Amino acid sequence: METDSGSSIIWETILGELDGTFSVVPPEISAIRLLAAVLFGGIVGFEREAQGKPAGLRTHMLVSMAAALFIVVSQQLSALPFGTSEAVQIDPLRLIEAVTAGVAFLAAGIIFSSGGKVHNITTGASLWLAGAVGLACGSGQVPLAALATGIVVIVLFALRHLDRWIAPK
Repeated sequence: METDSGSSIIWETILGELDGTFSVVPPEISAIRLLAAVLFGGIVGFEREAQGKPAGLRTHMLVSMAAALFIVVSQQLSALPFGTSEAVQIDPLRLIEAVTAGVAFLAAGIIFSSGGKVHNITTGASLWLAGAVGLACGSGQVPLAALATGIVVIVLFALRHLDRWIAPK
């Protein structure tokens, strides 16, 4: 009988841990924001993948979703009791700086120099942008993220074709 009681307590503890989550951003909204980040990051990553670059579809999707998740988590954390309201300081700019620094570290890792030429700088920039798109999605600015994604796709596709037309190799 004790085993049933023990497992019952475990299940109650697990369910209790899940209760009260999504106190700031409801699960449906969180899902929309995270999926939008994956979609928009994937759109940018698809272009890089099509060009055979080292950071492609999956990398851009993961970077964008991670950035969105950091924002959603920070919004959830703001509702937790960490002390008196005067003692708690929530600074969204610090979070943006942290995400930006992390993504910049990843982006720098794929940029290299060989034979006096720099390679993959556009891919590094697109990863940085994927992080920004994720931050926008996570903060609920999905239309802004969609707009930025549309603009960057135009820049990547159109300017590549323009460059080939102006300076054929």
